[in-house]
Amino acid sequence: MTASPVPGVTLKTTKANNIHMRYAEVGSGPLVLFCHGWPESWYSWRHQLQAVSAAGFRCVAPDMRGYGGTEAPEPIENYTLFNLVGDMAELVKALGETSAVIVGHDWGAPVAWHAALWRPDLFSAVCAMSVPYAPPGYIDVLSALEKLGINDFYLQYFQKPGVPEAELQQDIRGALRRLYYTAGGELEEKGKGFARLSDGTLLGNTVNPEKLPAWLAETDLDYYTQEFSRTGFRGGLNWYRNLKRNWELAGPWRGQPIRQPSLFIAGSRDGVLRFPAAKGQMEAYPKTLPGLRGSHILEGTGHWVQQEQPSEVNRLLIEFLKGL
Repeated sequence: MTASPVPGVTLKTTKANNIHMRYAEVGSGPLVLFCHGWPESWYSWRHQLQAVSAAGFRCVAPDMRGYGGTEAPEPIENYTLFNLVGDMAELVKALGETSAVIVGHDWGAPVAWHAALWRPDLFSAVCAMSVPYAPPGYIDVLSALEKLGINDFYLQYFQKPGVPEAELQQDIRGALRRLYYTAGGELEEKGKGFARLSDGTLLGNTVNPEKLPAWLAETDLDYYTQEFSRTGFRGGLNWYRNLKRNWELAGPWRGQPIRQPSLFIAGSRDGVLRFPAAKGQMEAYPKTLPGLRGSHILEGTGHWVQQEQPSEVNRLLIEFLKGL
């Protein structure tokens, strides 16, 4: 057990789903599990861990598979949604609990949605941020992009093992600084961000800010940089290399709704909401999320919603948790 850079939060390790997993923990009460996305860390939930634990919950935020202090298996096929949901299900068990509310942001959102879909006995409610729920469909996202004649999307660039890793690892702090700023709410331009890579590189389609946005302190960037300097980027990028495999494996759940209580939160300037399918996915919520308790788009906020607008996200999340 070690102290973390966040007051009151301790870092612990356990074995879950056959991998060593590091997690941040604080508080006592019903378990709330927080799943981070790319390129992030348990630390992305620093504001929620403190506020939600103070509201009477046991808060646990793991470094997800491939990140931080958690193991990063070598084979690409060890990063499917089945592995990732398995990690969360087994973590609940390792923590001595029989149920949890699962919360996810960015890539953590599909993990949270699928955890709720596949293990309703274990995950009693779900809150996802940034990435809307879409039941497994009839075409995978990579084939859908090809059909639209799109071949410069960042998801496609991430398919090439070693290529994005090499680009990001040249200057880790600089890369993170650009990515966090470009996807945040400070940039307002339509079509901003790194969804389409017109010059064939990732960072060439990002902006290097003169100073960090208010929600990201230099010490925050230091922590993320230290983590990725130790682990590299391969683990997290391998999640993207299973997009087609995830789609194939999810066949039995095509069109399946999530019935537990659910909550969705995103920023109005989040590039994910401009993905071709996002609008339709959110409009389908009455069918796909019959237990939906709220869908909130926070005005002027970008992709990193729980860090950019912590007090509003905490308010919505605690209200949801207390209403269960």
